[in-house]
Amino acid sequence: MIQEEKKLWRQAIKWPLYSVAVIPIFLCAGFNLFLYGETRIFNFIGFTIASILILFWENLTNDLFDSETGVDEFKFHSVVNLINNKKLISTIAYSSLLIGLFIILLISLSVNIKIILLVITCCFLGYLYQGPPFRLGYLGLGEPLCWIAFGPLAFAASLLALNPLSNNLSPIPWRDSILLGTGPALAITLVLFCSHFHQLKEDKKYGKLSPLVFLGSKRASKFIPWIIISIYIFQLYVICIGFLPPFCLLYFLSFNNALKLVNLLKNFYNHPSKIKNCKFIAIKFQTINGIGLFLGLFIGWLF
Repeated sequence: MIQEEKKLWRQAIKWPLYSVAVIPIFLCAGFNLFLYGETRIFNFIGFTIASILILFWENLTNDLFDSETGVDEFKFHSVVNLINNKKLISTIAYSSLLIGLFIILLISLSVNIKIILLVITCCFLGYLYQGPPFRLGYLGLGEPLCWIAFGPLAFAASLLALNPLSNNLSPIPWRDSILLGTGPALAITLVLFCSHFHQLKEDKKYGKLSPLVFLGSKRASKFIPWIIISIYIFQLYVICIGFLPPFCLLYFLSFNNALKLVNLLKNFYNHPSKIKNCKFIAIKFQTINGIGLFLGLFIGWLF
């Protein structure tokens, strides 16, 4: 019984998922090291802590919002089902958000006020995903919102915060954020896309029109290799144009996990019990892909 409870809590906390908050910041730090030979180390630490706190808010409130629609009725590792105290969960969630935003505000006041505006926009998109009355995730728009928030917006904010030359006159680095963040953000979006495979019946039952509901699991499984190929081709493109150093080809270290994910969903797309952990393979792919890029930037700085 105790072991089962521990297992449910591990599933509820989803600690590997927090790599989606950390990887973009590491990449922006590595990019600044490669470009300028230095980065703002205290802002790097603060931004990382704040990003984890904000994602913690997002995960807790998503469980709260899903509990209101009933879609998590049989999701026993939902925090709401484990604690059974929505008021306490809400208090913890929004306290986490406020602390995270306060840290970002301090960084913004010391560097560039645009940083807090970009992060607040990310949070707003996160609320639009599951929060009432919008619930855009129930209309199949979760993946585009995810890419925008974790891509151009998050990378632009991180680049401004960590750039040693940034000040209040610095413009938002849209070009750099798109070139650096498009591939990694698409890998993060892949994690969200894969999280729907094992809960297709529940999503249909409660009116959550995820991409899997629109496409069906078989057709959706065929999208996975194309998403991965798109990530790889775009990252190869930014290396070929000289934006990233050739060492960033280390992102191909993620190929084994990419292959594992593709084969799993190709063979068992209609067996929910066998693919319930496919999102964690997607997380490994996303994490190793990001680590490969970071190592490439770090080695490029060294040489």
